[in-house]
Amino acid sequence: QVQLAESGGGLVQAGGSLRLSCAASGSIFRLSAMGWYRQAPGKQRELVAVISSGMTTNYADSVKGRFTISRDNAKNTVWLQMDSLKPEDTAVYLCNALINLQTHWGKGTLVTVSS
Repeated sequence: QVQLAESGGGLVQAGGSLRLSCAASGSIFRLSAMGWYRQAPGKQRELVAVISSGMTTNYADSVKGRFTISRDNAKNTVWLQMDSLKPEDTAVYLCNALINLQTHWGKGTLVTVSS
């Protein structure tokens, strides 16, 4: 059984920062790409950022220069540092990871950015 546990969401004013964490646990034999998606009310889920096991990163255009994804392979953990937050960043943020060649999702953490 593999689990992804997110933390770090909350309410922040526009221009502020938040740091999300996601830790993978369970029977992990191979941990490949890890990433963050988000889903705002009434909108489709979208990729925010992804990082490979070799530390290659990719970002959505809407967050480039404001968000930073990082990971610690020894701790099976990925972080998303979110700076200069905007109201349009408000969404449920979900952790995603390719573990043992299968895609796994966390339950999500809510980020609310007030104007």
